[in-house]
Amino acid sequence: MKRKNTWQSLLYASCAAALVAFAPTASAQQYNVRLDLPKQVIWGLGVEIQSDSIGSGNNGLPQAPTSVPHDLTTSERNRLATDLIGRGYGFRYIRLAGGLYYRGLRNDGKNLDARWPEQLQELSTLISQSGAEGVNLEYWSPAPAWKSNNAYIGGSLKQFDATFLGQFGDAVVEDIRYLKASGVPVVQFGLQNEPPAKPGTYPYCVYTDDQYVLAYNAVASKVRAAYPAIHLHANSWDGQNRAALRDGLDMNLVDAWTWHRIGRDSNDQIDNAPMFNANRMGKAVYNNEFEYLSGGTSEARMMNTAQSIMNWFTFVDSPTWYWLHALKPTYNAEAAGYALGYWRPADDTDFSKFAHIQPGHFDYELRNWRAIVGFLEWMPWNSQRYQVDEPLYTDSNGVQRLYRDKRILAFRQGGAGGKLVVVLSNRDTSPYTFNINFGGSGSFKGYRYRVDQWKQALTTVAGPVAAVTVPTNSIEFWVQQ
Repeated sequence: MKRKNTWQSLLYASCAAALVAFAPTASAQQYNVRLDLPKQVIWGLGVEIQSDSIGSGNNGLPQAPTSVPHDLTTSERNRLATDLIGRGYGFRYIRLAGGLYYRGLRNDGKNLDARWPEQLQELSTLISQSGAEGVNLEYWSPAPAWKSNNAYIGGSLKQFDATFLGQFGDAVVEDIRYLKASGVPVVQFGLQNEPPAKPGTYPYCVYTDDQYVLAYNAVASKVRAAYPAIHLHANSWDGQNRAALRDGLDMNLVDAWTWHRIGRDSNDQIDNAPMFNANRMGKAVYNNEFEYLSGGTSEARMMNTAQSIMNWFTFVDSPTWYWLHALKPTYNAEAAGYALGYWRPADDTDFSKFAHIQPGHFDYELRNWRAIVGFLEWMPWNSQRYQVDEPLYTDSNGVQRLYRDKRILAFRQGGAGGKLVVVLSNRDTSPYTFNINFGGSGSFKGYRYRVDQWKQALTTVAGPVAAVTVPTNSIEFWVQQ
């Protein structure tokens, strides 16, 4: 950015920023839902599944098949499918980490496979019971036969000539075919998780920008030819932010740009809206991994997660958003910042932690779960977002700004003909009153989510204009009756 506050003029000039500023009256901070200004269709949310083992602190690949749904009892597998993945309208996409949580091998190490006989059937049953559409297959590492070091951890592809990449592309298509034939539908595909990164302790494959362009174009062309309906995204790191990718990738093979803004403050989407909205090349932009790498979780992080979802939809026009993990093991150090809940593997006999969770069972991490569950319960797939005109305040430097800690989102359930839902969140230190013009008459029933409350029913308010006071650390869904 060339000078201070450049982002403000860009933000308010951009249609993608999805707001119109107006001066609030002295007595009210009014929010106008603009049913005449539809924005993007929101496809639904995504979540990753730990369907194989990883060492505590993301360190190493244990041989034991510690995973879900494998470790769970039959009743708990059903609860995972219907109460977590399929809660309400449910998660639409399940992110499947190829070469990490799906890392068995076949065809002389050239293709992925289950590591135990039931693994793919377990995934297939989870998907069918939950109602999820299918998996987002993304490689943490290709099968080792394609790697320069013949291993999952480290290295890059062996070669980048057209013949080799064509063969590699055929192997990727075979991986997809095999999953689909095993009852695991593949609906999205990404070539590589975080291609420039070198984590060192779990599977990865490094690509320079030029190498990524060559490999992506070769592989994606094969996938598109074999499975035209699969959604293709690049690059699970910094989206469209690098000119080498924008210039080199075949845009006919890119359906979306994907980012990892892991654990960032939700103000990121407000302050950096010009970056997220620039150079899109007409493609969707969304975050396909969100978690907290260190420091566990908290009530403040619960609110930040909810507002991250809201702000990606509002300021980047994102069609989806992904949380990292459905469940993590009780003995993994990273679990609190990564998971919507914890399960106890059979080999965890340390009941000094999570004493109430029995082997083969799971329980929720409420500070993560309550941030997300309302969107699963009230936002059907393919809901239609609408612009909300928001008030501004003047900060101590005389700059007009949005209310960052008080956020709003509006959509019609399942499309333009559905019921209107207005989502409100307040992470400020005191209650805040939203004066909402719902854009028409009718009544709205509220449901509040907090660490200590799940879908608390609130008093119905009548439109077209109503005042709604939201307590601190609360997320509310106001649903048209």
